[in-house]
Amino acid sequence: MNNSRVALVVLGFVALVAVGCAERVPPYGVERQASYVSPQRRREVWAVAPAINLSGYRDVDPLLQADLVYGQLQQVRGITVIPVNRVVEVYATLKIDKVQSNEQANVVCDLLGADALVVPTVTAYDPYVPPKFGASLQLLGKPSDFARAAAVDPRELARQATPDKSESLAAAANPKGDTGVVQAVGMFDAANGSVREALFTYAAGRNDPTGPMGPKEYLASMDRFCGFVYHELIVDVISRASRRKA
Repeated sequence: MNNSRVALVVLGFVALVAVGCAERVPPYGVERQASYVSPQRRREVWAVAPAINLSGYRDVDPLLQADLVYGQLQQVRGITVIPVNRVVEVYATLKIDKVQSNEQANVVCDLLGADALVVPTVTAYDPYVPPKFGASLQLLGKPSDFARAAAVDPRELARQATPDKSESLAAAANPKGDTGVVQAVGMFDAANGSVREALFTYAAGRNDPTGPMGPKEYLASMDRFCGFVYHELIVDVISRASRRKA
C-alpha cells in the first residue's frame, strides 16, 4: 500500500471518529423565559430592594439575594430592572432600611422612576446538599395617579408606616383596603422529586451539557439553586399580577 492510500485510510478513520464524538455530545437545551405584558402595553420599570432575612441563618447576604432576583428579572421580557444599589441610595436618602408601607414604596418608586418595587424575603436557608430555600417576593406597584410631595419628610413616612394598635399593617398602608401588593411565597426542598423535576427543567439551556456536573451543579451551588427559586416565584408573581390587572 503506497503512502497516498495510507493517508486516505487515516483521514477516513479520523473523520469517522470525529463524527462519532460529535454525535455523543449532548445538545444544549432551550431555557424557559417568562414574559410580562403591562396593562398599558409598554415596558415597565421594576426596582429590586435589599432582601429581608427571616431565615435565622446569619450568613444570608441581603444584597446578594437581591442581585440574584435582579439577574432573574433581567431575563423577563417586558420589564426593565433597576439594580439594588440604586434602591439602597434612595433608602439612605429617606433614612429607612426597608419599606413598611405602600406610601414608602410609592415614594421610593417615584424617586427611581420605577413602576413597582420588588422586595425579596428569605424565610428558610439550608445550603447543604440537598439544598432547601424558602422565600417570598412582594411586588409593590405605584399607582398611576401617585403624586409625590415636593418635600418628603422621612419622619412622617416612618410614622405613616406604623399602624395603630387596632389596625393591621395592610390597613395602615392603604386605608381603602387595597394594599396594592402582589405576593408569591414558596418553600423549595431539593430532596423532593417535584422540586428536582422543576429544577432540571429550569436548568435546561442554562448549563454546559459537556461539563462534569451538568444540571446537578444547581444542587451543589446554593446561589444557582436560589436563582432557580426566584425564577419560579417571579413566574408566579407575574401570573398573579396579570390576573389582577386583567
